[in-house]
Amino acid sequence: MKKVFGLLVCSALFFACNDSKAPAETPPSSSKNYELGDDKFVEITKKATASLEHGDVDGWAANYADNAVYLWNNFDSLIGKAAITDYWKKRRADVIDSMSFTSQIWIPMKVNTPLTEGQATGNYVLSWFVTYAKYKTGKSMKQRIHMVFHFNDNDKIDKVFQYLDRVPINQAMTQ
Repeated sequence: MKKVFGLLVCSALFFACNDSKAPAETPPSSSKNYELGDDKFVEITKKATASLEHGDVDGWAANYADNAVYLWNNFDSLIGKAAITDYWKKRRADVIDSMSFTSQIWIPMKVNTPLTEGQATGNYVLSWFVTYAKYKTGKSMKQRIHMVFHFNDNDKIDKVFQYLDRVPINQAMTQ
């Protein structure tokens, strides 16, 4: 059996490494549909997230455009910086005692050509983190959350997509 397995592995390696076709040339980055973006956008979103973590909603919203849109994966949304700020101020004052973000991953990305209908070009930051929140009910929740930030031409956040599971949040909010 070991000989058969070894033969299969060696054969797979031989055929995988023996590609007689020349590799396709990689086009210059300016002709790619997307590329790694500028780290300054990561710094903006990290600073904003740290502000929210510490309860500074005004600091968190400082880099939002006036016409920003905040969307959740359940198709709920907030429109406008004022509405987004008011929502999070009320949430931090009346619903959430404390929150923290750990195991953070941040990737800047620039979309040069839309890959799907309706996708905006420009600068994005993709983020993943574990969120821990303690609620006024005394209960807490912990979950992985994914957020996508899009920036306008003035380097302001104009769209946020937040992907999370509402079940642990709703359970933590019940008395």
